[in-house]
Amino acid sequence: MSGHSKFANIKHKKEKNDAAKGKIFTIIGREIAVAVKEGGADPANNSRLRDVIAKAKANNMPNDTIERGIKKASGELGSVNYEHVTYEGYGPGGIAIIVEALTENKNRTASNVRNAFTKGSGNIGTQGCVSYMFDQKGQIIIDKEEYETDADELMMTALDAGAEDFSEDEDSYEILTDPNEFSAVRQALEDQGIPMASAEITMIPQNYVTLTDETALKQLNRTLDLLDEDDDVQAVHTNLEE
Repeated sequence: MSGHSKFANIKHKKEKNDAAKGKIFTIIGREIAVAVKEGGADPANNSRLRDVIAKAKANNMPNDTIERGIKKASGELGSVNYEHVTYEGYGPGGIAIIVEALTENKNRTASNVRNAFTKGSGNIGTQGCVSYMFDQKGQIIIDKEEYETDADELMMTALDAGAEDFSEDEDSYEILTDPNEFSAVRQALEDQGIPMASAEITMIPQNYVTLTDETALKQLNRTLDLLDEDDDVQAVHTNLEE
């Protein structure tokens, strides 16, 4: 998504009901678990964990919930081992879809994802069938209402820290980075006290597809809603032009 539509999506999700907030907390909780397993429970020595904690705070996750998640993942309160799995396929109208999940039961997750595609008249394909249409990037979105400093100053801060690109939309700024530079850029902005509405490594389409057929759009939304309801699903990327 572009910075503008991405930011609109962020605001929409944050304005949803408590069930949606619970889903976001579940997603972040699993990311914390994986980050701790891979790099340890000390954020000072684990850049991925620092990034996830920043994401948690941006989504108003309570500090005690964050700390409990870290303790659980480090084994102090017992833990579940999650595996990262990715599914690729097409929705109606040839819309490319990438689904990222963290699960302790790959058979269950595969079945649920396949069901979501089928109910939306889409099809799961083989690995790599659509991912070549996307670029993996670190993406940071900043709400203009939360940050009123000069745009050029923000741009220079981001570029000096290693960002690749900076763009401005009506109500937000978007900063793109190489995935390997994401943590350093995010940390530089945090050190400057710059509030971030969203900061994550994501998949950005090289080209967007417009879907004008109402039936196809309704079917696609059916798939996306089912995926959004699945606790195993961490993120869904499409090349739909919002």
